[in-house]
Amino acid sequence: MSERFLSGKVAWVTGGGSGQGRAAALALAEAGADVAIGSFLSEHAGEGIGEATYYPGRAELLAAAGDMEKAGARVYSAHLDVCSRDSVDGFFSDAVDALGKIDILVNAAGVTAEHPLCGHPEELWLRVLETNLSGAFRTSRCCLPPMTERGWGRIINICSTAGMVGWGDNAAYCASKSGMLGLTRCAGLEGAARGVTVNAISPTWVNTGLMKADMEQIGRAQKKSAEEVAAEFANANPQKRALQPEETAAVVVFLCGEGAKGINAENITLSGGALW
Repeated sequence: MSERFLSGKVAWVTGGGSGQGRAAALALAEAGADVAIGSFLSEHAGEGIGEATYYPGRAELLAAAGDMEKAGARVYSAHLDVCSRDSVDGFFSDAVDALGKIDILVNAAGVTAEHPLCGHPEELWLRVLETNLSGAFRTSRCCLPPMTERGWGRIINICSTAGMVGWGDNAAYCASKSGMLGLTRCAGLEGAARGVTVNAISPTWVNTGLMKADMEQIGRAQKKSAEEVAAEFANANPQKRALQPEETAAVVVFLCGEGAKGINAENITLSGGALW
């Protein structure tokens, strides 16, 4: 695999302004791809309804784009709300206008919520599923048809070990990530005969702004600091640590290579041996 083996390809990364999305977009840029990064920006956020989120500001999005440009990529960056069909369709259209096409889609945008199923607010439930699951559906619906027409494409869904393991007070998040695995398998079968692969990556805890926000929610419920909660989760992992975003990004890049073209409709777990 050559160092810039993705030269001539264009990647769209949702949640690309921070966390795992930013790391994936930068790694793809370093592998030669041009990139479109969309994130829900903090200046568009209203009052939350109980979800744990990390929204970068425009300055952070522009800084991410600058890093990718330094890696040699052409970059399109803008606000993106994956809960809105108009926002998704508009971003896709503008990105294609700017960069010519989309060959690679990485669905990294996500939110979570700590809440028992009993008494779970419906608005909060829908917010988590709309972002994590329906958002990936909307972006995939844009990208899969032109990928199959060109005979090449990669869709990579950033899922979670939560999609395979239940966790108390996380019904919405677990359901959304389990649903992403089902979406991955169905889309993978739909694109298989036309040169498109669709796969999921399911990491355990990853050291991101979203993880910190979730640790803060858990900490408030347990009357602990976010740092104490994060340390407990890291110590429970067989490797005694949380993952870094660059570890997910490395698998994203690998799945875009020709050596991975036989991997389709699969879920790759990055957990250090942990179940969650």
